[in-house]
Amino acid sequence: MKQITDPVSGFVYPASWVAKCLPQNISLVESGFAVLTSNGKVLRRGFTTGSTAAAAVYAACASLCGLEISQSPIHLPCGITADIPSSGKGGLGTAKKFSGDYPSDITAGICFHASAVVSESVTVTAGFGVGRFVRDTPRYKKGDAAISPPAMQSILLAAEEGCKAAGISGAEILLTIPDGKRIGEQTLNPRIGVVGGISVVGTTGFVEPWDDHLSETMEERISSASAVVITTGRIGLRYSRLLFPDHESVLAGSKIAEALSASKHCKSVVLCGLPGLILRYFNPETATSRGFATVEELIASPAGSVALDEELGYIKEKYPDIRVCIISRDGKVMGDTS
Repeated sequence: MKQITDPVSGFVYPASWVAKCLPQNISLVESGFAVLTSNGKVLRRGFTTGSTAAAAVYAACASLCGLEISQSPIHLPCGITADIPSSGKGGLGTAKKFSGDYPSDITAGICFHASAVVSESVTVTAGFGVGRFVRDTPRYKKGDAAISPPAMQSILLAAEEGCKAAGISGAEILLTIPDGKRIGEQTLNPRIGVVGGISVVGTTGFVEPWDDHLSETMEERISSASAVVITTGRIGLRYSRLLFPDHESVLAGSKIAEALSASKHCKSVVLCGLPGLILRYFNPETATSRGFATVEELIASPAGSVALDEELGYIKEKYPDIRVCIISRDGKVMGDTS
């Protein structure tokens, strides 16, 4: 049985998993558009809000030449190109968010609109339905649109590719999400200071199919490992492999409790990732008890290093069997209980 490596996460699927996968589904897993689970079931990845926005923008720009557009070739941040269904005519583009086999994605099916007019260069303006920050944060200023750098890079590249397809040098683009304000109010955005819409984000360009079955697979991987690194996100997963090459790195997302429960028989357990989810897991009031709205804002403040040391000291004392390693977005170790 040939070895398959997930091109998105770099995870090498065990041969026993591959053996259970139907032959017609192998190519979908190899392409990165789906993940393989331990019983051979294949779950489709969806597209992030950033990828969907990029598809609408491409369709708007490409249709400025008079052609009708039905799909947008989007270069995802993970390096994969995806033909995302879209609709473009006369400078107006739309795309609906496909969430794959992620059953509880609140933004599933939300529609992105983009309008474009010919210009000398490419400019993108966030309009109605795109959330905005109500206060300064370590990465954004008050009033900034809630569009992450990887998502914006994908959108700008899509705009440039769309203009190239239309034979024009540039376009002025307005990105809107008609249902964004209503959906945004049902997300965590108001709690982190983003109002008026949803966030346009996406580190890899894909939405992971985090359903209950995949959660079981996560726990199964942890319980069968002798040394494991539990990570909370893609950044943590990437650097965990570099920091702890002798450990099995497993992405648990927000399911830290379930992951730690599954790790009871492991000889070595490390919890590694960005500070937000990890510190809030051990102390939900990490930030608020110190007068900050989010952990990210606390850590970026002058009081951040002292607060991090205090929290890690508490964790080391109360959970001596768990090593906690906090990293920054560029992989620098900010704190370690070891």
